[in-house]
Amino acid sequence: MSDFLTFGELLIDFTPSGELGGQKLFMQNAGGAVANVAVAMRCFGVSAAYTGMVGNDAFGHYLAEVLKSKGVDTSGLVMSETYNTTLAFVHLFPNGDRDFSFYRKPGADIMYSKDMIDESVIRKASIFHFGSLSLTDEPARSATIMMLQIAKDAGVTVSYDPNYRAPLWNGEKEAKDMMLKGMEYADILKISDNEIDFLFGKMPCEDAARMLLSRGIKLVFITMGGEGAIYAHKTGVGKSAPFQTQMVDATGAGDCFTGGVLSQYIKSGKAVDSLLLDDIAGFARFGNAAASICVEGKGGIPSIPSLKMVEKRLSGE
Repeated sequence: MSDFLTFGELLIDFTPSGELGGQKLFMQNAGGAVANVAVAMRCFGVSAAYTGMVGNDAFGHYLAEVLKSKGVDTSGLVMSETYNTTLAFVHLFPNGDRDFSFYRKPGADIMYSKDMIDESVIRKASIFHFGSLSLTDEPARSATIMMLQIAKDAGVTVSYDPNYRAPLWNGEKEAKDMMLKGMEYADILKISDNEIDFLFGKMPCEDAARMLLSRGIKLVFITMGGEGAIYAHKTGVGKSAPFQTQMVDATGAGDCFTGGVLSQYIKSGKAVDSLLLDDIAGFARFGNAAASICVEGKGGIPSIPSLKMVEKRLSGE
């Protein structure tokens, strides 16, 4: 049994890595938002398991080895003989922000089906975490909804991070409908200010956080890049200041933040309803510290810091 179980995309991020002879070089990194969070949980001292599907190809085996090397339980990882591992090419901008080009028509991750689900693993988890990219296509969409229902029926805390990647959706309406559908199951929500703008239009993040609580979500974190993060709970709303950092690559920063806050939540030993605002402020500060280190390196998983590195940043050393 793992404290933390996640389902969704596990893929290859090809990250720009200089040039050779006038040709751009790309570095192969393990990626996928939910997989990044699983690795972050392990780095921060919480047991974590991943479930999903990759291709039975060189990329799929590489991804499985990376997760295992990080201590993530991969017993729920399926190797497809039919579909290839999804690939993403990362495009970096001068400010460290990034965009993605996906090769997923279809990729193995979205071909995970309901008959592959192990209900017992879900029921034993403290947190079941998912993202919106497993909701883009069938059969993974139906599998995701089924897993969420199992988790809710078992009283498992559900965590959700909706990501909008335009090329993976069949139009904005479908993306909004499905991303909002995921929120119906969430106890804990981590969302970026960009996704707030996409789903609800421009509004102050504090107002957005209160609105999300009114939708039945119990704990909300809104990340704002270099501006820090907003957190909201029935006990109040607050802002966690950012840490000084030298931005290199934002890939995985939000996932590192998510792993940070969720690891600290699990370590608190409290139920969501029992949290105090000071508890949540501490979670957000830890998440911001972790993310500030993550953006200083290239690639998602390779840049996730150790617990000791985060504690050092928190102490101001």
